Amino acid sequence: MEKNYRAELVGVLGDPVDGNPTGVMEEAGFEHAGLNYRYITVRVLPEDLDAAMAGVRAFHMRGVNLTMPHKINVLKYMDELSEAARVIGAVNTVVCREDGTMFGENTDGKGFVQSLTDEGIDLKGKSVVLLGAGGAARSIGVECALAGAAYLTVINRNADRGRALCDTINGNTTATAEYRPWSGTARIPQTDLLINATCVGLHPDGDASPDIEYEDIQPGMICCDVVFNPVDTVFLRRAAARGARCIDGLGMLVNQGCINYTLWTGQPAPRDVMYAKLKSEFGV
Repeated sequence: MEKNYRAELVGVLGDPVDGNPTGVMEEAGFEHAGLNYRYITVRVLPEDLDAAMAGVRAFHMRGVNLTMPHKINVLKYMDELSEAARVIGAVNTVVCREDGTMFGENTDGKGFVQSLTDEGIDLKGKSVVLLGAGGAARSIGVECALAGAAYLTVINRNADRGRALCDTINGNTTATAEYRPWSGTARIPQTDLLINATCVGLHPDGDASPDIEYEDIQPGMICCDVVFNPVDTVFLRRAAARGARCIDGLGMLVNQGCINYTLWTGQPAPRDVMYAKLKSEFGV
């Protein structure tokens, strides 16, 4: 039998993407299972997405992740969407099928909600304040509502996007969503969970934090960040100083990574191996 030197390719497309550790986690899982897969991390500018998606087809890739700014613009290349991706209006995971078609899924919100479950947090009846209304925020907002959150406040600078997310939640779930404009320093209403679903604080801008009134954060409030690099973000440090319970972005990242792994390989993901690799990578 001839030896096969061609690895199955998956990867991530985005900009910025240099600080994205998804490949380290996924490849640890592939190696553990003895799968000949490789995960490539590719910087793709907004104007180059068409060429990049053509390359995905030309290279016969098994699939890709999309990170900012491509989660919404990639929709036009999909032949089929999951129900979640259709409702959310954004895709972060593409599966390339044997027949050449592309299937779009959104695992951001699923990974986030699972990270809360892992921490023993039940969203049923909870109030949520969501900072941002981009691709990740849309996924998280919808999935939180589907998981039982009763009330969501969406704070976003772009009013059209913020209202559109609220309309999506109100029209597809039993939760009630309200938009609040983000002008200057945002005030945070009383809530059970505060989620930074923006990219503020992401490497290489790790010294930045969302422009909110941190004195509005109360002891016992649950504060979550989708940013995973750095793990201990300025947002979470400032929230912890106010007595909040803080949850970093690693849990969301590994959970969505496990979903991706299974979509691409058809095998259960070795979550413990993948999570351990992420923790080692960040010295956690």
